[in-house]
Amino acid sequence: MPSNGEIIKDVVEQFQKVQSHMKNARKENAAETYEGLKKDYLSLKAVLTSLGVNLTDIDQIKE
Repeated sequence: MPSNGEIIKDVVEQFQKVQSHMKNARKENAAETYEGLKKDYLSLKAVLTSLGVNLTDIDQIKE
């Protein structure tokens, strides 16, 4: 079973990828894609928050 550190590392990496894709979707005016990614973003944000991760420095979208 993965340790908390490994889980946090994996979720942070996923969170950063989703944010990057969200920024690209916003730039390209891909509203449907953005909204789909936003669901993933909010889920990952909830997981990180429940794990006690401070999102201040890594949350670039801030929704």
